[in-house]
Amino acid sequence: MTSLIHPILLCGGSGTRLWPLSRKSYPKQFAKLMGEESLFQASAKRLSGDGFAAPTVLTGEPFRFIVTEQLAQVEQAPAGILIEPEGRNTAPAVLAAALWLEKEDPEALMLVAPSDHVIPDAESFRSTVQAAAPRALAGDLVTFGITPTRAETGYGYLELATGSDATASTPQSLARFIEKPDQGRAEDMLAAGNFLWNAGIFLFTAKAILAAYRDHAPELIETVSAAIEGADADLGFTRLDVDAWALVEDISIDYAIMEKADNLAVMPFSAGWSDLGGWDAVWMESGPDDTGNVCSDEATAIDCKDTLLRSETRGQQVVGIGLEDMLVVAMSDAVLVAPKSQAQRVKEAVNALKDKGASQAVQLPRDYRPWGWYESLIIGGRFQVKRIVVNPGASLSLQSHHHRSEHWIVVEGTARVTVDEDVKLITENQSVYIPLGAVHRMENPGKVPMVLIEVQTGSYLGEDDIVRYEDIYARS
Repeated sequence: MTSLIHPILLCGGSGTRLWPLSRKSYPKQFAKLMGEESLFQASAKRLSGDGFAAPTVLTGEPFRFIVTEQLAQVEQAPAGILIEPEGRNTAPAVLAAALWLEKEDPEALMLVAPSDHVIPDAESFRSTVQAAAPRALAGDLVTFGITPTRAETGYGYLELATGSDATASTPQSLARFIEKPDQGRAEDMLAAGNFLWNAGIFLFTAKAILAAYRDHAPELIETVSAAIEGADADLGFTRLDVDAWALVEDISIDYAIMEKADNLAVMPFSAGWSDLGGWDAVWMESGPDDTGNVCSDEATAIDCKDTLLRSETRGQQVVGIGLEDMLVVAMSDAVLVAPKSQAQRVKEAVNALKDKGASQAVQLPRDYRPWGWYESLIIGGRFQVKRIVVNPGASLSLQSHHHRSEHWIVVEGTARVTVDEDVKLITENQSVYIPLGAVHRMENPGKVPMVLIEVQTGSYLGEDDIVRYEDIYARS
């Protein structure tokens, strides 16, 4: 085939079911859950190569620089990054991408995919997409259905039409979408053999999906079009118009379009898939050993069975003794312990912590910024100690503080430091003092990450005590 497939990567979710590793400030698609690459990076690589165009990414404001950094790490350049002012579910996001692509080519093939799924056999998936392309080019809306391996109650299902083959290597006719079932219904559908899991992955032309929106969700066309028309270009990103986007309905593409359209087809896929919808899924996809255990490098299982033990902090050992069917996930600021059967209740933990006002509900101990990241090591009444890592070539804003002074000690690399009119280089084991009110900036002129320890002292140490004068990342 000659038509390029344009991947549309959706990565704006919060991923609370994989707390404490996944949090609102850094959701699961950006975390390294299944190896040395994040789920987002693995998705971008999977949907690349011959026949695939550069991806278009839809994400939220807090994640825009994480997207660019993670794509650069796997040598992927995006065709565009659309910034949603706030989450409005999948129907508006897909429509925005379709309107964006239509400007270039109304016949463009769009492959819409969440960026937090696991598909181990990337080559098989690419081949399956290519096999579905002729049906999409003919004007149908193709959804991808996963061959079920168990009576799963956490997924929606697709019922194939009479005469369709759930094992076929070409798109099949679809009868209907089915909501997440109870256990009995799931067992019946598994036994019937003509049902597939709904993967939430779609292939269609921009022209076909826009026609479906006009037929089934015309109100979305008006508001999302206004958000596109009012969009601003900013540092390589495209920011959808805030006021117009606020009027957009919060609705999924299944409800808005797919359950109403009559030009649907389903492409079966049986080479393995998971949406990693909970720690029990992570345990399953990680490949348990002969005793059913999955342990991270700094975790040890003694007389345990069918248990997940993960330490997410270097130097922090986690040991389980006599555990069975348990989940244990330890971070520096929070630990989750639960039976595997209760994995879907992790959301309750997040809500309980929010009610207590605990920052761990939404914020990782490591705070990612456009220039790198930092973490607080010690917090006292009038002081705070941070570790700060600045990426090669990156720069913090030129700024000052009303309530605190700072002392910087470089422990790795070299920093170019501005303090008022003074600019100098400081290297490992050297330090500099930033008086209260001084206008200052930190830059990494080197080719390796620069690490420093920052000691803050003052009457107020909040992150909002920053007056920015210049910022290459256009933050206010």
